[in-house]
Amino acid sequence: MQFVSGFLGDVLGIIFWVIDLYIYIIVAAVIISWLFAFQILNRHQPIVNQIAGVIYALTEPALRPIRRLLPSLGGLDLSPLVLIFGLILLKSLIRNIFIALFA
Repeated sequence: MQFVSGFLGDVLGIIFWVIDLYIYIIVAAVIISWLFAFQILNRHQPIVNQIAGVIYALTEPALRPIRRLLPSLGGLDLSPLVLIFGLILLKSLIRNIFIALFA
């Protein structure tokens, strides 16, 4: 039984690691968008364009539905904040379910 518990603990750790990594990617997307908006980064540089494209491809599928649901606040985009709070809530929910089932 110890092996199953240890294995499930490892799987849970990997899931949490992936969620944390995705939160960091969302934060990077926000920072890159700010750097583009303030013209600190140039979109015409190939490496910058590739990095921004990868980050955009990773975050946009999750942010697009949230943007459709949120009301327009002009130039203020709160969808990354909502997604980060949702991911933190998901981690808490998974942790509580894991504790309830296997504690």
